[in-house]
Amino acid sequence: MSKMRSLKALSRGQLTKEVSRIDRDLVKLMNERAKAVRQLAIAAPEAGEELRLGEQLWSDAIGSSRGPLDERVLRATFRELASGCRALIKPVRVAYLGPLYSYSYLAAIERFGTSVELAPVSTIAVVFEELNRGHADFGVVPLENSTDGRVVDTLGMFARLPVRICGEVQLRIHHNLLAKCPRNEIQEVYSKPQALSQCRDWLAKHLPTARVVEMTSTAAAAQLAAQKPGAAAVASRLAATNYGLDLVAENIEDNRHNVTRFAVIGGDAAPRTGKDKTAVMFEIPHQPGSLADVMAIFKREKLNMTWIESFPLAGSNSEYLFFIELEGHQTDFKVKRALQLLAKKTVRLEILGSYATAEPID
Repeated sequence: MSKMRSLKALSRGQLTKEVSRIDRDLVKLMNERAKAVRQLAIAAPEAGEELRLGEQLWSDAIGSSRGPLDERVLRATFRELASGCRALIKPVRVAYLGPLYSYSYLAAIERFGTSVELAPVSTIAVVFEELNRGHADFGVVPLENSTDGRVVDTLGMFARLPVRICGEVQLRIHHNLLAKCPRNEIQEVYSKPQALSQCRDWLAKHLPTARVVEMTSTAAAAQLAAQKPGAAAVASRLAATNYGLDLVAENIEDNRHNVTRFAVIGGDAAPRTGKDKTAVMFEIPHQPGSLADVMAIFKREKLNMTWIESFPLAGSNSEYLFFIELEGHQTDFKVKRALQLLAKKTVRLEILGSYATAEPID
């Protein structure tokens, strides 16, 4: 309170000088942090990686804030600071499902900031291949959506290539109708299939005569809408800004709680945080009771599953791979024991990774 009263007592010129002084202090502190992180990376590489990437390490600082800045502003500031520190130590290349301004791009920015090399690629498969060939350090791929469920292409690539998950990003997805013309002049609506599906009811009600056309990404749809008369795109607000489109209608998703979860793949194993999930993929014998035997393991160990999916095994009409997420880190005693028991009951078992549970963000 005394600090607030003292600021109120200052003149405009004095306040300007105070802001300048604080800015200089901030720059000094940020550079000191960068030097400390760089030194830590030299002295203890594993700890340095955790410090650069671990959101939990600055969550305490953010939690101690008394305002007036919003938590989202503080998170963004720390994210960019961590991104800059990471770039000082080692150049990082992140592959994601492009092009620029797609939702995968937004997820990559949320995780890594803008100081890394962001490499847009054309398909989910290419993201995995870039990692597998050593052409990228990390990848960002959509994993599931609260409206449409699993992303088949992503699950299929986990079955094909030895790529692991080291983190997740959950984005609240807000779709917008973007165009350079009024709504009554829109003849075609472009977007990726998932976005169109998530806005199906709105489009049927408000644009019943418009032709709906699938594209490879929301950003590509926005780019096309900027060039083609009578065309609109379902995409993000960022796409509208970058392609010079008008927001014809905002937040047109049918589900107001529409969230897409992205997997961060590649990198080292994520450290235990105490609030983790572990993902596994397995194949079971094709015989009665096999799945029940597996489920009984998680029940006995009192492990809560947060997600389960089945996926047809390539080249087979009757056998499946199963993808499961469960609460806990693979280094936890109960999880470790369950995985050991699971290995005895399965034909194939892959631990896809353990990672901190992320909260949905706007």
